[in-house]
Amino acid sequence: MTTLPDRPNSALLIIDVQNQVVEGAHNRDAVLANINTLVDKARAHNVPVVWVQHSSDELKTGSEGWEYVPELVRRDSEPLVHKEYGDSFEATELEDVLAERGVGRLVVTGAQTDACVRSTLHGGMVRGYDVTLVGDAHTTEDLTKYGAPKPAEVIAHTNLYWQFQTAPGRKAGTVSTADVTFAAADEG
Repeated sequence: MTTLPDRPNSALLIIDVQNQVVEGAHNRDAVLANINTLVDKARAHNVPVVWVQHSSDELKTGSEGWEYVPELVRRDSEPLVHKEYGDSFEATELEDVLAERGVGRLVVTGAQTDACVRSTLHGGMVRGYDVTLVGDAHTTEDLTKYGAPKPAEVIAHTNLYWQFQTAPGRKAGTVSTADVTFAAADEG
């Protein structure tokens, strides 16, 4: 249902699952296991797996903290998009990577829920993509000392509101890892 013409394919998007980003993340190990399950499903169905890697003054390119966690292994054939802003589309080649592969539907995972994941969800939808959030395959750190809700509440709220997002000619949704099928006509 994407508004992007000739884009029938889905892609798995893995956002910023880097050592420093998920070091103290809520349910880190379970989320990584779910992402690995999704990577296996995507690869088994020849669905593109697209990796996004953030850098900033606090997350220096090439540092150990900047590296992807060792539990997740990217294949050389899988695109790696480098970014400096929350939205994975902003000032990156992500749109070109997806267009080359005929992708009009994104299945989103990663970190952090309340920053780069949310920014990318909205960024994808406003650019014409159908965007599905995998509710048990994203996480965030505890930012309660800054006035944020507890991580579990941030994740639950994001899962709740994303399942009701709509836009003309596009759809959103939240599903569990077990329900992801990568079929464009399905919610999962």
